[in-house]
Amino acid sequence: MAGGIGSRFWPVSRNSHPKQFLDILGVGKSFLQQTFDRFARIIPKENILVVTSSQYRDLVIEQLPEIPLENILLEPFRRNTAPCIAYATYKLLLKNPNASVVVSPSDHLILNEELFLETISNALDFADENDYLMTLGITPSRPETGYGYIQAVKNKHLDIKGHIVYEVKTFTEKPNAELAKVFVESGEFLWNSGIFIWNLKTIKGELELLQPTISSLFAKGEGVYYTPEEDEFISRVYDECTGISIDYGVMEKTDKAIVYPANFGWSDLGTWESLYAQAEKDSNSNMLRADAMLTGDLKNSIIISEERDKLVVVKGCDNLMVINTDDVLMICPREEATFKSIIADIPLKDFNKYQ
Repeated sequence: MAGGIGSRFWPVSRNSHPKQFLDILGVGKSFLQQTFDRFARIIPKENILVVTSSQYRDLVIEQLPEIPLENILLEPFRRNTAPCIAYATYKLLLKNPNASVVVSPSDHLILNEELFLETISNALDFADENDYLMTLGITPSRPETGYGYIQAVKNKHLDIKGHIVYEVKTFTEKPNAELAKVFVESGEFLWNSGIFIWNLKTIKGELELLQPTISSLFAKGEGVYYTPEEDEFISRVYDECTGISIDYGVMEKTDKAIVYPANFGWSDLGTWESLYAQAEKDSNSNMLRADAMLTGDLKNSIIISEERDKLVVVKGCDNLMVINTDDVLMICPREEATFKSIIADIPLKDFNKYQ
């Protein structure tokens, strides 16, 4: 899934070039390219689909030239993850109705790829033979308020190659700090990674049961998928389709949800703060990235400049965030609340060209 607009990394990330297409980590590859390469180690490249906005078609082709064009599914409007997954499901059903699939965001950080791929392989093997909707739950390391949580039923579990997988009791969206602390201390809750594994027949059945309108709309495309008429059909479907997440639309309602606890070094890197937590920092806890830089008495700060051959000088500051692009310079305290207020102000100030 690669259709998000990535506003939380503004001003580096823009509507025209969102987070999944950027090399925010400075590793030489975008998040999308890293995700594709990771899955290509265990899944044939011709079996990997990318669902994205129609406006990002050329970006996907540029960054993933090896992917077949028919594997790039273009959404004309943003309708959240349930329609996105329904589109891919009904298209894949024509190619291989017995397939098992993994559904993943394209912009997450995975530190231990070997353990991640082992987890995915185990889950796919299980999905081949079992009618469950599996999600990966990350063992929480802190009471994080930026993630959703999954409550596991600890006395109801399955065994997948020596790994205990639990039935799901509840899903909770991003809690406040007090509730997040209760969740972590209870030992019953996992972070919701947004990664799902199931076979096509099971997800089709649950879409038909729990989201019949969405299901029926995409089912009508049986004769047009993989044809020149597909784009026009999908445009009509998305025009009629309700926007809803797969979590709320299916996972919170199904009796087939199970969660596979995992700990492979995961972060959705959804904010500058989460990037700062993962990034390499200097001896004064600064995350610094620029062609040329002079600093002095600088602590606990994020300084990023994308302009080449420009000297950046920052001295005598603590807890500062400076993000410099070719058309935006943002300077503010390194506080998430301050950053959110800046983003919220942009549409009100008629600065749409900077979004």
